[in-house]
Amino acid sequence: MGTDDKIDAKADQVKGKVKEGVGDATGDRELQGEGKVDQAKGHLKEAAEKVKDAFKKD
Repeated sequence: MGTDDKIDAKADQVKGKVKEGVGDATGDRELQGEGKVDQAKGHLKEAAEKVKDAFKKD
């Protein structure tokens, strides 16, 4: 996994976790949802990079 791609994926996950936490604390359901979407996006990016890496090794 490329370092920049890995950092980008983790940044999305962290950003999502923060948004979700703030949404929980303030009762903002929309912000909670955005946080969950950002986390999912980060996990998908990470998974895609792992698949790419698996094919590069073969």
